[in-house]
Amino acid sequence: MAANVEIPSTLNEQQMLMLQLLKNPLPDADFLQLRRLAVKLLAQQLDSLVDDWENENNITPEYYNQLAKGHFRSK
Repeated sequence: MAANVEIPSTLNEQQMLMLQLLKNPLPDADFLQLRRLAVKLLAQQLDSLVDDWENENNITPEYYNQLAKGHFRSK
C-alpha cells in the first residue's frame, strides 16, 4: 500500500522516534493494528475537543435536537 504523502523537510523529535521505531517493516497485521490504535487515539482527542467546545458554548443535546427538527430558513 503506497501513500502519496508529502514529507516535510524537517521532522520533530516525535516524528523521528516514530520513524526509528518503524525502521523495519512490520507484518501487515501488526501495521494494521498500529494504524487502528492511532486512529482510535485521534478519535478520542477529537471527542475531547468537541466536548470542551460544547461545554464552553453551552451546547446541549436539546440544542442538537432543535437543529435537527428545525428548518434552516426559519428564524
